[in-house]
Amino acid sequence: MTRQTFFCIDAHTCGNPVRIVVGGGPLLPNVPMAEKREIFLRDYDWVRRALMFEPRGHDGMSGAILYPSSRDDCDVGILFIEVSGCLPMCGHGTIGTVTAAIEEGLVVPRHEGKLSLEAPAGKIEVEYVRSCEYVEHVRLFNVASYLHAQDVDLDVPGLGSIKIDLSYGGNYYAIVEPQVNWPGLDGMSATDILRLSPLVRTAAEAKLAPVHPENSRIRGVSHVMWTDKPRLEGAHARNAVFYGDKAIDRSPCGTGSSARMAQLVARGRMNIGDTFVHESIIGTTFDCRVEEETQVGGKKAIKPSVAGWARVIGHNTIFVSNCDPLAHGFQIT
Repeated sequence: MTRQTFFCIDAHTCGNPVRIVVGGGPLLPNVPMAEKREIFLRDYDWVRRALMFEPRGHDGMSGAILYPSSRDDCDVGILFIEVSGCLPMCGHGTIGTVTAAIEEGLVVPRHEGKLSLEAPAGKIEVEYVRSCEYVEHVRLFNVASYLHAQDVDLDVPGLGSIKIDLSYGGNYYAIVEPQVNWPGLDGMSATDILRLSPLVRTAAEAKLAPVHPENSRIRGVSHVMWTDKPRLEGAHARNAVFYGDKAIDRSPCGTGSSARMAQLVARGRMNIGDTFVHESIIGTTFDCRVEEETQVGGKKAIKPSVAGWARVIGHNTIFVSNCDPLAHGFQIT
């Protein structure tokens, strides 16, 4: 019998899980994180499946593995793992991982209150506020985000004809706003989101098949964001974000908030320097800003920031043994 042992710190960011692998992760060569991601997916994807899928995880599980950075200007590299694969970037995962890394002493920052992360999507600057041993909140300055396509007509079974925008904030999001054939989130159950989102994603991918203009490794519609008016005083918008096969983000979604701001700026509904408080499906919020204007592949884009809180909820030693018929996890479809 062989048994692989993984030492993990479990946390959540505004309600969405983050499992940080701090021991037992595969050794990878000293190459950029974008290449590490490809090597991991090719040779070690069983690790992701074992730790994210049932019986050790669940349909909404997300996580990260820390690696030495290949860049001199970054403190640490971060590989995102979740039920749907290895994302180029994950906002709630960054906030949760930074919180755990600082509180548990996994990373010693060069400058207190700041970290530079190498993610597969690029360099991410982070600021955090610590009170004694606890991190109160984390603000990440995300990759350049842009509106890829707008007013795209889709024919979706169960909805009929709808219009979406496709926006990038580290991942590609099909954004659905209230319209004739979809009145909004108040009349939509979690079951409806899980049923309709894969149909929207499939239709958007078939029509658009996006590829990042500066990094061809980043491609495909991975998320669907359903948007509506906020319920909380002080919030500007509310969302429910679908990812993976059966997951709804409990947080307001960091890359999704970035994509949403890029969409709103491109449509003239937000300006550079504006703040944006984004409300999640469970009522938690991220405090976001449009930091500055930039370009992505010749298109107008923004540099967004997203701030939120996370809490460490436990230390977890996980065994994956070859005598376990379900060692590499399973999903119920």
